[in-house]
Amino acid sequence: MSISDRCCGITPFLVMEINEKAEAMERAGQSVIRMCVGEPDFDTPECAKKAACKALDDNLTHYTHSLGIRELREAICEDYQKRYGVTVAPDNMVVTQGTSPAMLVLFSTILEQGDRVITSDPCYACYDNFITFAGAEPVKVPVYEDDGFQYRVSAIRKALAENDRIKAILINSPANPTGTLLSEERLKAIAEIAEEHGLWVVSDEIYHGLVYEGKEHSILEYTDRAFVFNGFSKLYAMTGWRLGYLIAPPNFMRTLQNLCQNFFISANTMAQWGGLAALKEAGPDVERMKATYNKRRIHMLDRLKNMGLPVRHEPTGAFYVLVNMRPYAEKFGGSSLALAYDILEKAHIAVTPGIDFGQGAEGYIRFSYATSMANIEEGMNRLEKYLKDFA
Repeated sequence: MSISDRCCGITPFLVMEINEKAEAMERAGQSVIRMCVGEPDFDTPECAKKAACKALDDNLTHYTHSLGIRELREAICEDYQKRYGVTVAPDNMVVTQGTSPAMLVLFSTILEQGDRVITSDPCYACYDNFITFAGAEPVKVPVYEDDGFQYRVSAIRKALAENDRIKAILINSPANPTGTLLSEERLKAIAEIAEEHGLWVVSDEIYHGLVYEGKEHSILEYTDRAFVFNGFSKLYAMTGWRLGYLIAPPNFMRTLQNLCQNFFISANTMAQWGGLAALKEAGPDVERMKATYNKRRIHMLDRLKNMGLPVRHEPTGAFYVLVNMRPYAEKFGGSSLALAYDILEKAHIAVTPGIDFGQGAEGYIRFSYATSMANIEEGMNRLEKYLKDFA
């Protein structure tokens, strides 16, 4: 029996490998501080849980419309109108089992064998695998800490000049792993490039709402040549509910719907009713979570600075801090993965190696502050001791 080349080309998601190693250590009785996986440590808001339970009690346990329940799609449209002043029609989106299936069906829809997509380096670990699985190729555009990990418009234009068959530019703001919030000026410039070259902008907006300084903007404010991923996992602490959505131009919707009908039928019914309640009622819960994240962010940045690990451009969104630890990675041939495993084994802290996000983050380590202040304090104490003992 042979396995397809397409599947063999999918690389492991290293953060999950680290997390599973940490779980094994915990089962063996060891204390591990986990600051690796980007998952809120808060409970899902009560309003969402009650709405899902009510759906069960009301026997709303059957398939929904393949695009998602109308009430939820209408509420998402209202949310985008309120937050960004953009008009989205309920029939121009599909509700999915998290944003990952949305990525799968979108890239399968817009990409042909040999097409290319511009992505930043570093970027979210799974983007490249979705693109290559669709038969296309990512074109990596470096982003740098000195520039706040922002796309440089000149670098995008250079990539366009050097590569043919580029179909889209992929953006993520606030970004994983950097916490970077793209400026309005750069978003406008990217939209203009897309219009000029007949490209699509694919915007991952899953961390919208988790912004502590400045204001996030949707790409839909600047161009109609865009697809948007979003969902409920991060902002509403609903990762296990697997609920996301994809906003798309009208002429793509029938194909996207066909794929979703065939591959997934519909998103989880009870989760959709829970998501509707979250959108309409969980505002106070979100504000409390956000305020707590911000306190943790400030504390982590202060502790890292005091350890001699200053972050040049402090992250203002999501719940990540990407830290340059190349001097320590040199002991392991520059490998952030080997460094991450050493930190796990010696300091019992689970962190994410920068290489998970591309060569541009090799030698960096990502810390997540989506964990309690007590865990952050203990984790920073352990890291400080690890660095002092480092040899």
